Amino acid sequence: MSQETDWRKKTWEFFPAHDGDGKVIFFLEDAPVALLVSTMKVLTIMGLGSIGLAAAAEEGWSEKMEALEARHGGRLGVAALQVKGGKEVAYRGDEAFAMCSTFKLLLAATIASEVEKGTLRWDQEIAYGKSDLLDWAPVTGKEEALEAGRLSVAALAEAAVTWSDNPAANLLLASCGGPEGLTAWLRGTGDEVTRLDRNEPTLNENLQGDPRDTSSPQAMASTWETVLFGDVLNEGSREKLLSWLVDNHTGDQRIRAGLDPTWKVGDKTGTGGHGAANDVAVVWPEPGEPVIVVVFTDRMEASPAERDAVIADAGRAALDAVIRE
Repeated sequence: MSQETDWRKKTWEFFPAHDGDGKVIFFLEDAPVALLVSTMKVLTIMGLGSIGLAAAAEEGWSEKMEALEARHGGRLGVAALQVKGGKEVAYRGDEAFAMCSTFKLLLAATIASEVEKGTLRWDQEIAYGKSDLLDWAPVTGKEEALEAGRLSVAALAEAAVTWSDNPAANLLLASCGGPEGLTAWLRGTGDEVTRLDRNEPTLNENLQGDPRDTSSPQAMASTWETVLFGDVLNEGSREKLLSWLVDNHTGDQRIRAGLDPTWKVGDKTGTGGHGAANDVAVVWPEPGEPVIVVVFTDRMEASPAERDAVIADAGRAALDAVIRE
């Protein structure tokens, strides 16, 4: 190549062909060379400015999800949705996965709707006893709560979201028409996919091909956007739900673990039978609009730490895919 050539006046052509090592190829008009560039980066050369690699990035996104899925087997379902009409990506986005305890944010939203209608009050107390307890009862199982024999609707909803307290969820389900009532409320928000059929703990069973108690990554992401940033609930209810998500105590090793620690994050985890492990988060990257990130897994043969690492890696990749320029 002559050094006098003004490459800025030449035509760059992009071919979405891989060199076998995760790179894509750029050819320059009249030049007998090709440039190999990472699919996940942006190329800036000789004053040309930034050349977006949108097509390659999409292909690279799918390959990254496939690699994560293959790490420990099973299925991986991922979706990310930038709030307010932004970009979205998905992998197995319309497939059904067991929600496990991620449904508890939707339950709290259903309860908030009942409060807004006046059929429940946040300070209304619900009675319960030892017979209502289940294996995971970090709030409802406390001695002082059992001695009192009752907790407020607000305390139960906060316990269900921030601690994933199972008895709290069942007590709240009984107050809003059970699993059928929650599903009916979701249909009213426009979600025709997500369904709850059982209470804790059987909703976590996750039998092969069982449609009960499932959602899809894209449906969950869309419903979280509707509930947390739309007009289905009033501002006070939305702020309450968001504050509980941010205060969650169960998700530090999942989506949060892959993110910038200075970013604001709220999430709801879920874990069930047959390798089901999930996390759904709302992330406030800086700068930028909030992003809903959903990671569902199914039949993954991995230790809890290995499983959580996949969720963290998938969540970060999904977020990067929607906030990348």
